Amino acid sequence: MTIRIYVRASTKDQDAERALGDLVKFSEQYGNSHVQYIENHTGTKLERPQLNKLLDESKYGDILLVESVDRLSRLTQDDFSTLKQRIKDKGLRLVVQDLPTTHAVINTTDDITSAVLTVVNNMLIDLLATMARLDNEKRKERIKQGLERSGYKPTGKKANADKHAEIKDLNTKGLTKEQIANAVGVGVATVYRVLR
Repeated sequence: MTIRIYVRASTKDQDAERALGDLVKFSEQYGNSHVQYIENHTGTKLERPQLNKLLDESKYGDILLVESVDRLSRLTQDDFSTLKQRIKDKGLRLVVQDLPTTHAVINTTDDITSAVLTVVNNMLIDLLATMARLDNEKRKERIKQGLERSGYKPTGKKANADKHAEIKDLNTKGLTKEQIANAVGVGVATVYRVLR
């Protein structure tokens, strides 16, 4: 079992490694084998190089250790569902340092207690991810209002219909999500999102 420590900050001006030392020390209770994934990238996007690397390298039974849920996700509900499914598909066990019930699941041997804690953790993690997303959306709305008052009107990014069609076509041919992503030149999370 490997402990996969994921730390993230939103911009290059922020210190993504701020909590790394504490997480490494915290991880020692689960074993000495750990790998660190550090990135400065927004939590509102599924396409994060280090997060994707972590998911690609993970093995069943590994632990994904984060400081708090908002370091893992500020995603929309649909994107967070995709990320949770990818974590589940890899057989990762999510431990959130500031959410003690996630530690308890790893340490318990009683099946009934484990099942109850898993349900509680899923609910708490969903709630915390939703709160992180809502906080981010409120901040973006305030910025948008300020920009509009100054006369600036953002146009947004348009979806690439050709790539979406190619993803759907390759999916019908039985390729894996990773093969489709490589063939089209997009991230695996984009494939999941388009096919959802």
